[in-house]
Amino acid sequence: METILNYIDGKFRPSASGRSLPNFDPARGRPYSTVPDSDAIDARAAVAAARDAYKTWSRTPIEERAGWLLRVADAISKESAGLARWESIDTGKPITLAAGLDIPRSQINFEFFAKEARDFKGESFISRHSHNVTQYSPLGPVVCISPWNLPLYLLTWKIAPALVTGNTVIAKPSEVTPMTAFRLSHICADLGFPPGVLNILHGRGSEIGATLVGDSAIKAVSFTGSTATGRAIAQATAGSFKKVSLEMGGKNPNIIFADCDFELALETTVRSSFSNQGQICLCGSRILVERSIYHRFRDALVTRTKALIQGDPLHPETQQGALVSQVQMEKVLGYIELAQKEGGRILCGGKRVAPSPELAQGYFVAPTLIEGLGVECRTNQDEIFGPVATLIPFDTEEEAIRMANATRYGLSASVWTRDTQRANRMASSIEAGVVWINAWMLRDLRIPFGGMKDSGVGREGGQYGLRFFSEVKNVCKPGDPS
Repeated sequence: METILNYIDGKFRPSASGRSLPNFDPARGRPYSTVPDSDAIDARAAVAAARDAYKTWSRTPIEERAGWLLRVADAISKESAGLARWESIDTGKPITLAAGLDIPRSQINFEFFAKEARDFKGESFISRHSHNVTQYSPLGPVVCISPWNLPLYLLTWKIAPALVTGNTVIAKPSEVTPMTAFRLSHICADLGFPPGVLNILHGRGSEIGATLVGDSAIKAVSFTGSTATGRAIAQATAGSFKKVSLEMGGKNPNIIFADCDFELALETTVRSSFSNQGQICLCGSRILVERSIYHRFRDALVTRTKALIQGDPLHPETQQGALVSQVQMEKVLGYIELAQKEGGRILCGGKRVAPSPELAQGYFVAPTLIEGLGVECRTNQDEIFGPVATLIPFDTEEEAIRMANATRYGLSASVWTRDTQRANRMASSIEAGVVWINAWMLRDLRIPFGGMKDSGVGREGGQYGLRFFSEVKNVCKPGDPS
């Protein structure tokens, strides 16, 4: 049993109370480590460490701060195989996904923001009457809260821009998937990272969240997770006027027109519906198909979905692993039951499975496709966050737009068509922060990332992320009258 510890002020500590929580291997349904069950005492200690370290870190030249990020990136690269294995065990995701996406992207996040900071400069505005120069400065201690689906990937996406802009960080990973954050704290300790600059605090949000986001020393909160928790953070910080960025849920449409590249749309739809067992906020869980190809596409999609290999996440041939927890599995199974009550027809999947006797207690749900449900039903309105997708036919472009926008979410969408003008019309009309045309998860780290409506507030990525973690000041001087 591995013992995970908090990393506060450069030191490893258990929770102040001595309490801990079991951390489960979801593929086997049994605990394999313990995580601190931290409380307000631990949270205040982390804030105090970040506040003290800020005095020095904020005055450290940006080139030196970027150098620290590059050293962390290099260490992640050297430990990538071990990190991928821990990520797979901790989350239940296939090790090929952890090794091919999660860990490389975590390394790239540090490298990217270290380099992006070189171009992070103020603007100059000159006129006859005035000369204005903008200056960016760090905010102070900030809180970065990341979810359980892409643990190290999304944690590093937040802490890298926060650190390079001169802020100190209290990072709160999910208590469900704490292992790679713990490994990151070891990397920082081994490198001799300045104490208190990065603090990694484990535990339940219900126990430490209010203390972290409510402390007056905290100047910004960056959160990725559920809409319900994001709403609670927004309410808790409303009167404090601190910066808040919220990246929350999605119920994303995948819109397939009859003139699409059928094979590419089919292959990508399988991936966009079921990658990471559907536990990605960008997954396309509502598949809207033009009626003239609906039956052909549906049947081909069912065949491809049934062919996905579900098994031990540590085996390289596995394409579908386990859901992250028993709670999440029961939630997904509950929605499948609800879909049937709402009149949906299960095309494939729809049940808990045991890929092998060794994995009989694991949290596996077969990839599930459902048809026969209207856009207004709960199955098509609520974020299920599992290997469940619905198929709905449409007749016109206008109907597809109406269906795409008929949820309270607005994170992403994919549109499949060879008609460039139609693609542009769809992109302009769909209420989402990201619209892919004939693609999914095609990312450039410089672009703004975030959602509309209940999917979020604010944008991450590139200069947008650096600006979020900075205070902007304008310095104005009289212009030269001549």
